[in-house]
Amino acid sequence: MPLKIRLARGGAKKRPYYRIVIADSRAPRDGRFIEKVGSYNPLLPKDHEKRVTLVEERIRHWLARGAKPTDRVHRFLDAAGILKREPRNNPKKGLPGKKRQEREAEAAAAAAEAEGGDGGGEQAAAE
Repeated sequence: MPLKIRLARGGAKKRPYYRIVIADSRAPRDGRFIEKVGSYNPLLPKDHEKRVTLVEERIRHWLARGAKPTDRVHRFLDAAGILKREPRNNPKKGLPGKKRQEREAEAAAAAAEAEGGDGGGEQAAAE
């Protein structure tokens, strides 16, 4: 049974509250889980002590049994010193999309043609 340590959403509309749970990876996000091992309240300030609460002993137990944390939970565990998380690197994240790159290339070509001063070249090619 592949186990995950993940967030299960609770709370009202626009007022999220998450339980950190151990669940079978095939179970629904907010559905059946094995054990609750913490909570996360994103509405609290980042430095508030109750924003993230963890039951470290049980988390270590489930990690030893092969449970894999999701990325967000892995961040919490790294902040608590339970598990080390390597920072990710996506060098293409900040680049513009394909269409914008095409438009910029066309604009650069048009600007180069206009600067070239070869206005008669187009008319000669049309004849």
